[in-house]
Amino acid sequence: MPRSGLDARRRLRQAALELFRERGFDHTTTAEIAARAGVNERTYFRHFADKREALFDGEDELRASLMQAIAEAPDGLQPFQILLCAFRKTARALEANRAFAEPRFEVIAATPALRERELAKHALLADVVAEALRQRGVPGRLAGLAARTGWATYRHAVQAWTDDPEQSLDAHLSEAFADLRTLSAPAPPTTADAESSSGA
Repeated sequence: MPRSGLDARRRLRQAALELFRERGFDHTTTAEIAARAGVNERTYFRHFADKREALFDGEDELRASLMQAIAEAPDGLQPFQILLCAFRKTARALEANRAFAEPRFEVIAATPALRERELAKHALLADVVAEALRQRGVPGRLAGLAARTGWATYRHAVQAWTDDPEQSLDAHLSEAFADLRTLSAPAPPTTADAESSSGA
């Protein structure tokens, strides 16, 4: 896309975010977003299919980045280790764009139509992650379970990062996946178990 097109797209994203925060999603039109961005409404629809999509730009790039990061993760890793490696790599763009990401999260949380769109997006991305794991040889059923559990863990880390900006997203990801390992670890034997095994 020419530089002028990329700049218009960036301005449209920013204008949509500002207007949704000022007026609410339902009370903002695409014409108003275009006017705030300094373009006409036809230009808006050259970039985005509808009013919601201005806040979900970059989805194709994220899918491609996830697929590539999973494919390039070192050999010999377990599925959750592969996902942590991939998420840490792809999350750098989100962290670098925090000034846009944080208010975007707030607008989505306050808007049912946007929450619905986000849920659909997350389901699609989990499917992408599952397919990337399958391509690395993880069996289909396990790939699907790992992808959905791993994606939920990633979202948990992003929410923690939003709530606690003092710690990096990378650190929150490491903590979330460490917690996941703790939850899936075998329970330590209890006193009753020890007595039973000793024949007491």
